[in-house]
Amino acid sequence: MRPFNNKFKLYISNFHNNLSYHLPVLISIIVLVFLILLPTGYEGAIIYQGTDRSSARVISVDNKNIIDTGLIRSGEQTCVVELLGGKFKGQQVEGFNLLNGSLETDKIFSPGDKVLVVINYNDSEILSVNLIDHYRIGKEVFLAAIFAILLIVVAGGTGFRALISFATSILMIWKVLVPFYLNGHNPIYFGLLITVFLTVLILSLVFGFNRKALAAISGASLGILVTCILGMLFTTSYKIHGAIMPNSESLLYSGYEGLNLTKIFMASIFIGSSGAVMDLAVDITSAITEVISKKPEMKWKEAFLSGMNVGRAAMGTMTTTLLLAYSGGYIALLMVFMAQGTPIYNILNYKYVSAEILDTFIGSIGLVLVAPFTAFTSSVLLTGQKQKASLAGSEADGEAVESIAQE
Repeated sequence: MRPFNNKFKLYISNFHNNLSYHLPVLISIIVLVFLILLPTGYEGAIIYQGTDRSSARVISVDNKNIIDTGLIRSGEQTCVVELLGGKFKGQQVEGFNLLNGSLETDKIFSPGDKVLVVINYNDSEILSVNLIDHYRIGKEVFLAAIFAILLIVVAGGTGFRALISFATSILMIWKVLVPFYLNGHNPIYFGLLITVFLTVLILSLVFGFNRKALAAISGASLGILVTCILGMLFTTSYKIHGAIMPNSESLLYSGYEGLNLTKIFMASIFIGSSGAVMDLAVDITSAITEVISKKPEMKWKEAFLSGMNVGRAAMGTMTTTLLLAYSGGYIALLMVFMAQGTPIYNILNYKYVSAEILDTFIGSIGLVLVAPFTAFTSSVLLTGQKQKASLAGSEADGEAVESIAQE
């Protein structure tokens, strides 16, 4: 009778543990499917009504209307293209590539290039064809497939969970966060809500629905909240306007002049640092869990100190990670300052430089504070009586397995 009771006890324990670990995957997949099907509300923009989009192959080009003035090229490039899809597939038509004199946005096409075109038409008659840019979707899908395959091959089930969280985060930003901002909702409240939601979802995928996940979520959420508050305070004291963000003025001129760009900038500070915050929270929680599993009688203060030691080691690189992530896209700007001999006092007072400094230091402060937050929440939650009973239960399960194997 004893072997049967031990087997039944072990079965119930495994079922409970597996359910709490695998349930977040099921919920995340449901959320992912919902987000895929969810419309943004901006699919039917007037500017694209009565148009067809497809890929096309450039057959020939005519550059006689392009005006070269040093590095800048302006005017119009005329191209004959063969449409590779859409309503007019197979037809050869003349398209136009407008050049605005901007090296950042302009493109020049050559025969054989695959391009994206927008076709304006009326019934079955093509009115005009605009060449938008080189067609890159196929290569982007290929690169994404390599990433997904490598992630699953190298990390296995954990890689699959990471892939789900990656896709969910992208869709949550595109399908929920951006439309909410465009609809005029408070960027800070909704940004904080969505960031915390993603934190819960992602960390539950890592740990399952258990005390470890609760500890990591609590620590990370506190760090994100502090980053949010500091971002609001220092953006105001720095006198930084949200128009400092790239393309923000274009958004205002597109009919969204009522948007509060400054609050959107404030929200971008804690959203941008949330990934690093979650990473550190997972590291500390995992370390404390491992230590407590080896020493179940450990008191919370001792577990807290162990977590802080792990946090100090991780902070040495994580803060630099934020610095490199924020500054990596501004190398050209730094080269301009250097080439022009701009004094450092001028550089540090420029609004767009101050905005990046604000991003970096506020994000780093949040990252530094998440270490004690997570160490505290993990040490308290994982050294409680229920947790010790759970650990004792796990040891009993192990003994039961060994006993059953011997019998």
